[in-house]
Amino acid sequence: MKKRIVSMMLAALCCMGMLTGCVTSADSAADTSAAAEGGQAAAEKEEASAGLDENTLNIYTALEDEQVAGYLEDFKTKYPDVTINITRDSTGIITAKLLAEKDNPQADVVWGLSAANLLVLDGEGMLEPYAPEGVDRILPEFKDASETPKWVGIDAWETAFLVNKEVLASHGVTEIPEGYEDLLKPEYKGLIAMSNPVSSGTGTLTVNGILTLYGEEKGWEYLDKLHENVAVYMHSGSAPAKSTATGEYGIGVSFGYRCIKSAAEMGDNGVVVFPKEGSGWDVEANCLIKHAEGQKEIAKKFLDWAIEDGQMEKYAENYPIVATGTGDEIPEGYEQNPVDQLIKNVDLKWCAENRDRILTEWTNRYDGKSEAK
Repeated sequence: MKKRIVSMMLAALCCMGMLTGCVTSADSAADTSAAAEGGQAAAEKEEASAGLDENTLNIYTALEDEQVAGYLEDFKTKYPDVTINITRDSTGIITAKLLAEKDNPQADVVWGLSAANLLVLDGEGMLEPYAPEGVDRILPEFKDASETPKWVGIDAWETAFLVNKEVLASHGVTEIPEGYEDLLKPEYKGLIAMSNPVSSGTGTLTVNGILTLYGEEKGWEYLDKLHENVAVYMHSGSAPAKSTATGEYGIGVSFGYRCIKSAAEMGDNGVVVFPKEGSGWDVEANCLIKHAEGQKEIAKKFLDWAIEDGQMEKYAENYPIVATGTGDEIPEGYEQNPVDQLIKNVDLKWCAENRDRILTEWTNRYDGKSEAK
C-alpha cells in the first residue's frame, strides 16, 4: 500500500520538480581546463583529508530525540568504535547554526533536516555532492536531481493539530476544529499554541502551506486573524503538542508524528486533526557538509546506512510517506490517504528562495507573542 501511495507523489506533488538544479556544459577547451584544475584540487583534497579523524562523526539533526536514539541503535552496532556526537535542535536553530559555521563547519553530515532549508544551505555552497549507496532506490521526488545529488530525503512530515478536550471544555468549548478556518472562531481565543517559523521547521511549513493555500495577500490576512487567537508561538515543532498534552493549551498546531505520540499519552482526551483544507509539508533529508580538508569516509558510510532498507522500515513506523515505498501499513493515527491530504502545490524551491523575506515579515507582525528563548 505504501508503495502505491509514495509512487503517486510525482504526479500529486509535481512542484517537487522545482527542487532540482540544471547542469550545463561549457565548450571543450573550458572543460579540459576545468578537468585539469579539478584533478589538482582533488589531489590536494585527498592529501588534506588523509588526517581526518574517522573515529568521530559529528551529526546535526532536527529529528525528534526519541527517534534519534532508536534509529541510531543499528548504526552503533555496525560501527562500535565510532564516537557519535549529536547536535539536535529545531530546524530553524540547526539551520542558523550551520549558516553561522559556514566558514568553519563543525558538522560532518546533516540527518533529517527540512529539504527547503537544505536548499538554503546549498545556495551558500555548503553541500558536498554525494550519491549514497542504494540512492537509485530513492524516488525522484525525494532527492536532488543532479547526477550526484547534494541531498537525499528519507520521509515527509506535515501540519497537524492536537486538541485537548478537557482544556476546551473548561472554557465552555465542545467543538473540535477541523481545519484552518475553524481556528479563527472566537471561542478559541487564547487557547492556541503554534510553532514559531523562525526557529521551527514545522512552523515554517505551516506558514508556507497557508501562504500557498490562500495566496500571499489573503494568506497574511488569514495569519493576522489567527494571531488574535494564538496565545504563544513556541520555538520547536513538537512543543505546541507537548504543552497541549499537559493541559497548558487547548489546541497545539504541531506536526503529525508528535500529535499522534502526545495523543496516545492522553487517552480519550486527545484528538489529532489533520486540517481538512490540507497540510503544509516538507521532506526530511540528509546531506554531506563541505569541508576544505575533504570529507570523512565514515560520514559517507553514515549516509549510505541512513537510506538502507532497514532504516526506511524504521522511518515508515513513524511516518506514512517515506522515500522508497517500503512498509505495507500506514502508521496508526494518520490519514489513510496521506498524499491526498497534503496541500498539492507547495513549491519548496520558492520557499527556500523567499525564506528570509517571509520570516522577516512574520517576525514584524507576530513576534510579540513568541515565548522567551
